[in-house]
Amino acid sequence: MKKTTVTFLAACLLLVSSVKAQSVQDGINHLNAGRAESAVSLLKKMLEVNPNNADASYWLGQSYLEIDEIASSRVKSAKELYQKALQNNSNHPLLIIGMGHVDLLENRTTEARQKFESALEMTKTKKGFDPEMLLAVGRANVDAKSGDFKYAIEKLNMATDKGKNPDIWVQLGRAQRKEGKGEGGGDAFKNFNKALEIDANYGPAYLQLAKIFESQKNWSFVLKYLTDAVTRDPKFSVGYYELFYYKFLRQNYTGAEEELVKYIESKKPDTDISDEYLYAQLCWARKDFNCAITKGESIIAALGDLTKPKVYRLMADAALQNGDFQKARKYSDLFFAKKNPDDPKNLNDYEIKASVLGKLNVSSQEVYDAYIEGTIVDTTLDAKLDFLKKGATYFKDVKDRDYEAKMIQKVIAMRTEPIINDYFDLTIAHYFKPDYDKAREVALVMIEKFPAEIYGYEWAYNSAVAIATDTTRKVKQDSIGFPSANKLYEFTLRDTVKFKKQYLNSVRFLAAYYINAAKDRDKSLEFFRKWLAVDPANATTIQSYIDQIEKMPASKPSSEKAAAPKPGSKRP
Repeated sequence: MKKTTVTFLAACLLLVSSVKAQSVQDGINHLNAGRAESAVSLLKKMLEVNPNNADASYWLGQSYLEIDEIASSRVKSAKELYQKALQNNSNHPLLIIGMGHVDLLENRTTEARQKFESALEMTKTKKGFDPEMLLAVGRANVDAKSGDFKYAIEKLNMATDKGKNPDIWVQLGRAQRKEGKGEGGGDAFKNFNKALEIDANYGPAYLQLAKIFESQKNWSFVLKYLTDAVTRDPKFSVGYYELFYYKFLRQNYTGAEEELVKYIESKKPDTDISDEYLYAQLCWARKDFNCAITKGESIIAALGDLTKPKVYRLMADAALQNGDFQKARKYSDLFFAKKNPDDPKNLNDYEIKASVLGKLNVSSQEVYDAYIEGTIVDTTLDAKLDFLKKGATYFKDVKDRDYEAKMIQKVIAMRTEPIINDYFDLTIAHYFKPDYDKAREVALVMIEKFPAEIYGYEWAYNSAVAIATDTTRKVKQDSIGFPSANKLYEFTLRDTVKFKKQYLNSVRFLAAYYINAAKDRDKSLEFFRKWLAVDPANATTIQSYIDQIEKMPASKPSSEKAAAPKPGSKRP
C-alpha cells in the first residue's frame, strides 16, 4: 500500500513538472500552427493540475472551435467548457469574451456585444484597455459569420498601439478583408506584413498573405508565401496542409504526397487515423478507387461512430466510380445519416446520391427526389439550375421522357427570367415521348415568349403535323395542321435562305394541303412552284405534280386525279 502511494505521488509530481515545463502559450502556438489536437491535449493536462486556470480554459475553448468539423458540435463543446469555467471564475474577462464568441456563433449578437463590452470595462485602466482582451474580442468577431467586422477593426486598432502580439495585426487584416477592404495590396496586406516585422517566423501571417493572392488567382505568390511559411517555421503544420491541397488541386499528386508526409511529420506526436483520409483523397484522385475504399474502411474500423461524414462521402463516390453501386449506396446513406443537419449542404453530396440511385434498380421518382433535394442547398441559382439540368439529362439518357419533362419544368419554375432553351428542351421531351399535344402546347408558349425566334414556330408545326396525320385521332387539317404550317411559312419569309429547311417544310405542307384538303387549285400551284424553286434536286417529281394539277379545272380541281403528296408526307 505504501509503495503504491509513493508511486502515485511520484506520478503526480511528474505530471505537474511536465505541465509546468509547458505553458498556455505553447498551447496557443500549437493552435496557430494548425495542431489543434496538440493544443487540446496540452491544455487539458494543465486544467487537470489547475482546474481554475482561466487562460487555459479560454484557449481550450478556442481549440475546440477549430478541432471539430461539425459546426454544432464544436460550438457545443466550447460552450459547455466556458459555462463550467465561469462557475468558478465568473468575473474573468477572457472567459466572458469566450462566451461572447459562442453567442456570436449562435447568432446572439446583442448578448455577445454586451459580454464584450463588459469584459473590456473590467480590464480598463488609466492607460486604456488590455490589448490581449481587445485581441480576443476582435478574433471572436472575425471568426463568426455574424461578427461585426467594423467593431473588430475598431478594437484591434486600439490594440495595435500597445500590443506586441503579431496576431493583433493578423486579425486586423482578416477583419479588413472580411469587411471588403484592402484585398489587393491594401490595408490587409500592410498589416500582415506588420505582423512579420514583429515576428519574421510567424506562420499565420504568411498564410493570410497567401490567401490574399489566392483571391486574386495569383498562384505564383500563393505558392511563394506558403513556402515561406514552412521555411520560416518548419513546425507550421497548416502550411504543409495548404501546400498539400495546393498541389493536389493542380493534379501534382507526387508533390501533394510529399507535402502530406511533411504535414504528418510536423504534427507528431499529434498524428492519428484521421490523417488516412488525406491519403484516401490521393488514392481517389489517382483513380485508385480500391485504395481509397481500403483507406476509408481502415478509418471506419478505427473510429467507428466517430468517423467523420466526409469519409463516407468519399467512399460513396469511390465505390460509384468503381462500379460497386450497392456499396456506393451504403456509404451514401451513411453519409446522410451521419451528417449534422445544421451543417452547410453541399450540392456535390446530392449529385453523388442521385448518381448512385440512377445506377440501381430504383424508381424514377426516387432518383427525381434526390435531385429535388439538392435544390435546398444554399448555393447560387446557376449551380442549382445546372444540377437540375444534369437530372434532366439523366432521364433523357434512360429514355424516361416523363421525368425529363418534370425536371425541366422545375428548371423553368426556378428561373427568374425565361430562357428559350428550357422551353425547347421541354418541347423535345414531350415530342419524343411521344406526347404531341403537350409538345405543341409548350411550343405555342415558346412562340408567345420568344416571337422573334423560329423554334416555337418550327416545333408547333412539327407537333401539329404529327397530330394531324395520326389516323386514329381524325383531327382535321384545317383546325391544327394548316394554322401551324402557315405561321411557320410566314416566319420563314423573313429570311428564306437562313430558314431554308423550315421554309421548305412549310411550303410542301401547304402545297399538299391546298390541293387535298382545301380544294384550292391555284393556291396549291402557287406553293408547288415555291417548293420547286428551293428544291431542284426533286424537280422532276415536283414538276409532275404541277403538270397534273394544271390539267385540273380551275373552278373545281379533282383531288382524285392529282397524285399530290399528303400533308405531312416525307419529301420524295
